[in-house]
Amino acid sequence: MKRLVMSAVMVAGLAVGTALAQDAAPAAAPAAGAEVAAAEGAPAAAKKPSGTGFFSVVFGSGALGVILWAALFGCGAAAIYFIVDSTVLIRPQKIMPQTLIDKVKAAMAEGDVMKALHACETEPGPMANILSAGFSHVEEGFEVIQEAIGAAADLETERIMQRLTWISVCANLAPMLGLLGTVQGMIMAFSTLATGAPDVGALALAISQALWTTAGGLTTAIPAITFYYSIRNNANRLILRMQAMTMELIKDLRNVEVVND
Repeated sequence: MKRLVMSAVMVAGLAVGTALAQDAAPAAAPAAGAEVAAAEGAPAAAKKPSGTGFFSVVFGSGALGVILWAALFGCGAAAIYFIVDSTVLIRPQKIMPQTLIDKVKAAMAEGDVMKALHACETEPGPMANILSAGFSHVEEGFEVIQEAIGAAADLETERIMQRLTWISVCANLAPMLGLLGTVQGMIMAFSTLATGAPDVGALALAISQALWTTAGGLTTAIPAITFYYSIRNNANRLILRMQAMTMELIKDLRNVEVVND
């Protein structure tokens, strides 16, 4: 009887212990999982990814990257300057002012070449320079006048187009600088991959550098090209008008006599 009671007590104790162990195991498992998660999360929390914003890209791209960005900004500023300069100067009021045309017409109607020449000297400009070249050779014959005007017209046309050349230089240089920055960014990206255990943040920063420089070059080049062709077409129209007006003003020089005071 005593043995039976002892056996029953032992079986009951074993059952209770097993039940308590089963209840404690799930509680321990989440605790262990929490510890593992905390251990895995600690490096992630301690290691913040590198920024990929514009200023992070500019100042995180090394010495060559900073130089490239400075060149891009300089190229953009130069393009703006030459665009404004050409827009202001390549206008009818600057190239062939109406006041000059009226004065020369009045002088030619009077047959006074010296008065027309004086009008050109008081209002210097492309058309005035061309007319002055012709009026200066009035005593040498009409053929000489035409040759002098043709040479002066070529010179003034070249001067006008030289202003536009600098816009074209900026428009072509900007994409090249952007491409160089792209190559630098890709080199940095592959160098990061070559380490075996790449830093995702550094890799993203290198790719951002490549894309940002490309975008910077195109952002400078596209407006510059647009303005270049627009201003050039306007300049060509003005040059044609100036040449036609010049020939109209000198057509009477065959019969004009020089008036000396």
